[in-house]
Amino acid sequence: MANVFSGLVGQEDVVTELISAAEAARGAGSLSGMTHAWLFTGPPGSGRSVAAQSFAAALQCTQPGLPGCGGCAACASVMHGSHADVRRVIPEGLSIAVSEMRNIVQIASRRPSVGRWQVVIIEDADRLTEGAANALLKVVEEPPTHTVFLLCAPSPDPQDIAVTLRSRCRLVVLRTPGAEAIEAVLRERDGLDAETARWAASVCGGHVGRARRLATDPLARERRAKVLAIAREASRPAAAINAADEILATASDDAKTVGAELNEKETEELKTALGAGGTGRGTAGALRGAAGALKELERRQKSRATRTARDAFDRALMDLAGLYRDALAFSFDASVPATHPDVADTAQQIARDCRPEALLRSIDAILECREALDTNVKPELAITAMLAELSAQMRAA
Repeated sequence: MANVFSGLVGQEDVVTELISAAEAARGAGSLSGMTHAWLFTGPPGSGRSVAAQSFAAALQCTQPGLPGCGGCAACASVMHGSHADVRRVIPEGLSIAVSEMRNIVQIASRRPSVGRWQVVIIEDADRLTEGAANALLKVVEEPPTHTVFLLCAPSPDPQDIAVTLRSRCRLVVLRTPGAEAIEAVLRERDGLDAETARWAASVCGGHVGRARRLATDPLARERRAKVLAIAREASRPAAAINAADEILATASDDAKTVGAELNEKETEELKTALGAGGTGRGTAGALRGAAGALKELERRQKSRATRTARDAFDRALMDLAGLYRDALAFSFDASVPATHPDVADTAQQIARDCRPEALLRSIDAILECREALDTNVKPELAITAMLAELSAQMRAA
């Protein structure tokens, strides 16, 4: 049976470090010789949350030998998300509120019930509001004896994680996995043919999940192709306007695909928990009183849909920026791996049609659009403004 760290791709040094730390914690029998708070950083797709969850499993592992065996009940329950002493905070909206963090901190202060440690995994810790970060900081400064916090963020930069919080964490840096490592995972674990695995690994930008989705989902491939086609059309204003609509529709479809199944499952589970389908006395009254719970679920689902759409916009923009980056590399005959090797002819054509300065300004326009979306500018406005600038640069060239 594979150990819990087998899901980390191309992170051998990190795996060694985490196993060593889990061994030290097991030998000490307490957290006295171990950091109470860890910060896992790395680019999207590098496996930050996978590393944190795997480390949590290694801390709870009950088998002798190397921690994180993957076969004991503790490892299995952590990896399946059902361990009583491991909690994952996964923001469904655009931020993690202070009320949510206070509840988690209160629970984390208890002694573990079945495992060695009380572990809290906070995914996307860069989404902590200032109040939530301060609430977490207080408990990290004076942590309970058997509690450990595992935070995940894109980087240790102050824009991603508060300096005071960062200073109290042990930093674990994950790198972007290489194309060869991702290809091997797709072939060996997902059973994909060599050609498909090689293509998906070469165009995913080092994101294992994205590679898997592109390899297995025709709609994902179609959406990517539509986004990359925008660069060829940007020189014509009318086409640029249509391209804005295309990006908006693509991101919206992506968000709906990701959220629809989960929303339906959550709604049905909540209705069942509240007595839907029951025939006993009081069932009707219970359902009438459930309106508030259902409304709160709808609010959270709407917030999650907004976040998912923003993430889809961001993927589309990064794909587009990568194509202009490839064109810039061709302009200078740079011998660097292409972001989109399967559309190298498009990048070469853009390089022939545009001066390097125009390509740089185009990349800046895309990055400015990302920043605008991050500050809650309406996507329609931000993307239309970006495409107007791309069109102007293409025509000026």
